Amino acid sequence: MAVACAPPPAPSPAPHAAATADYFDNTGRTDALSGGVRMIPITTPKGTFKVWTKRVGNNPRIKVLLLHGGPGATHEYFEAADSFFPGAGVEYYYYDQLGSAYSDQPKDSDLWTIPRFVDEVEQVRQALRLGPDNFYLLGHSWGGILAVEYALAHQEHLKGLVISNMMASIPAYNAYAAQVLMPAMNQAALAEIRALEAKRDFQNPRYMELLVPHYYVDHILRMPPDQWPDPVNRAFAKINQDIYVGMQGPSEMGASGLLEKWDRTADLPRITVPTLAIGARHDTMDPKGMETIAKAVAHGRYLYCSNGSHLAMYDDQQTYFAGVTAFLRDVDAGRF
Repeated sequence: MAVACAPPPAPSPAPHAAATADYFDNTGRTDALSGGVRMIPITTPKGTFKVWTKRVGNNPRIKVLLLHGGPGATHEYFEAADSFFPGAGVEYYYYDQLGSAYSDQPKDSDLWTIPRFVDEVEQVRQALRLGPDNFYLLGHSWGGILAVEYALAHQEHLKGLVISNMMASIPAYNAYAAQVLMPAMNQAALAEIRALEAKRDFQNPRYMELLVPHYYVDHILRMPPDQWPDPVNRAFAKINQDIYVGMQGPSEMGASGLLEKWDRTADLPRITVPTLAIGARHDTMDPKGMETIAKAVAHGRYLYCSNGSHLAMYDDQQTYFAGVTAFLRDVDAGRF
């Protein structure tokens, strides 16, 4: 499909009364008592643990599983979806990956590997009974890495894929940060950040005091920090630092952990399900890198958030959710 860079049309109006009644009908749902929440047992090489999921709505044809970033953040920053997905008739699932706030948090670094997380997503899919007639996977940031890896391993179960604010190459992400974003920073602040990193003094309050005004407000969420939405603040406050630092590194200013050499650029043509790649002008990631994903997969579309950063679902919200819902509708209708 031709790459589409312009913002898509606004989402369709709310479903009519009959459709709305179906959307909120919990008949036959085993999770109705808990408001859609299920704790799903996950088998790992280190034992069985439980992960937290929560369903919102009913739609037999469009079911979206949300993969949060971090690694080690929480589902909470996706809560902006509550303002858009119900009105579009989208059934969606919040999900805290193992180690994240509402799920079990084992203290075993052997669990924090890409293959183990991919297997976890597959176990969640099976438990939720999602399949190729209805299953859409939306991964943001680290969740985008996980979504790519899941598609490469199990795309026969997918109806559609959304890779949000994540390039297909960590080395390319690091090069963009070093060659484009960091030279534009306050250089005195950058030097102090680097000095703290050299000492691995990541818990020093000064570290975030420098990162937030000199990097995060430009490339993570383009709002004054005292105006950051509550779901974002809750998700950031609960990041599992053992997972985050071990896999990503100490900050969003590039990756230096276990993910440092991850690169699936050459494998993108193997992804044959309809795929939406989302990029943003001010992101920590090169928006051209996200556009490359849309061009490389077999059936791709690109959504460009011209006012957005890494959390474009907040600082370019209308474009972001209009683009995602348009993609879901088009795949569902066979127009993709």
